[in-house]
Amino acid sequence: MKLPVIKNAGELAELVREIGYLPLFRCEIAGFSLEECTPAGYWFVKDVIGPWEWREEIAAGGEIAYAKLFNKKAGFISREWYPDFANYRRDGYDFDARYDDGLASMASKRIMDVLLEHEAGLLSSDLKGLSGFAAKGAKGFDTAMTLLQMQTYITASKFEYKQDKHGRPYGWGIGRYAVSEHVFGADYVTSRYSDQPEESKERIMEHTAKLFPEAGSKQLEKVLKP
Repeated sequence: MKLPVIKNAGELAELVREIGYLPLFRCEIAGFSLEECTPAGYWFVKDVIGPWEWREEIAAGGEIAYAKLFNKKAGFISREWYPDFANYRRDGYDFDARYDDGLASMASKRIMDVLLEHEAGLLSSDLKGLSGFAAKGAKGFDTAMTLLQMQTYITASKFEYKQDKHGRPYGWGIGRYAVSEHVFGADYVTSRYSDQPEESKERIMEHTAKLFPEAGSKQLEKVLKP
């Protein structure tokens, strides 16, 4: 499938709803990324609203998930497909059960424990401090955050900016992260739990293979695995 040229957030949202999910950057499947269907003039150009701003609008909309979702890199998943990704990526585990079975790190648990107490989510900088990673020498925060996003336990809910003394925003947007069930609804996120994780995986793989029939099984696995 040749993706259409994308020039604004509305077109991006429409594409994600149509095909189900989309990596932000180039990946092992040729043509399967926002990077490859957005003109170069929209990337990192002063005063031009481009993909970095679009992702902020998408995340704040509460309909399409934005997080590190594809091979530890950013991407988008539609509301329709998110339950299948949650079922597959979590392998049928709620986070507490995963931790109790020794399949999640203490670093991940500290982050989840804090976010479960903050339904509206937290800026990554605040989350780092509250979960005990601000101390000198503390390690593991970024790795745990990436893993929790890949496993769909947490997602970006919006981006916020620091402000100068005149109240004007500056710098890069800081992600606010929340438990996915708090953003999309617990019943919806877990609505595929009645299926085996392997069934969700097969649906995702088959759908992607139809979109990009030239992609091999190894390429699909690389991009879509937890």
